[in-house]
Amino acid sequence: MTIRRCLPWPDKRLRATAQEVSEITDEIRAHWQDMIDTMEAMPGVGLAAPQIGVMLRLAVVDGSSERGRAVRLANPEILHASIELREHEEASPNLPGVSARIKRPRAVTVRFLNQDGVVDRRDFVGIEATSVQHQIDHLNGKLYFDHLSRIKRDMLIKKARKLQG
Repeated sequence: MTIRRCLPWPDKRLRATAQEVSEITDEIRAHWQDMIDTMEAMPGVGLAAPQIGVMLRLAVVDGSSERGRAVRLANPEILHASIELREHEEASPNLPGVSARIKRPRAVTVRFLNQDGVVDRRDFVGIEATSVQHQIDHLNGKLYFDHLSRIKRDMLIKKARKLQG
């Protein structure tokens, strides 16, 4: 069990686009396990590899109430998003102590490489849909507060900096 340190905002790697994964190797599986351990320790419902400084298109999502059902995704891509939106309070261990209400599609269909190295497709709804979209943002160098107006985003970052000392 390895709990990894999350990069503190404004680390430049949080703004970089992560690299595609060509195949699922033991190293990739180890990254996923570290990510799950880190996510569980927060506790959170998802984590993207760049959040812990691994610049690969890897994410984990677990919105189950009993936990232990993490979906491992490599190269996730949204194929379809519902028109209906869902508002949810989002936060990030990269900018601790603050959160914001973000509207995202209530459901998404995602194509990804699964833990067996097979191209898979899955529908995510509710909290898991929110989380998978949040993680894909991280893989593209975006953070949840990028969905806010400039004024709200600046206020959120200012508040986070005050909390950090």
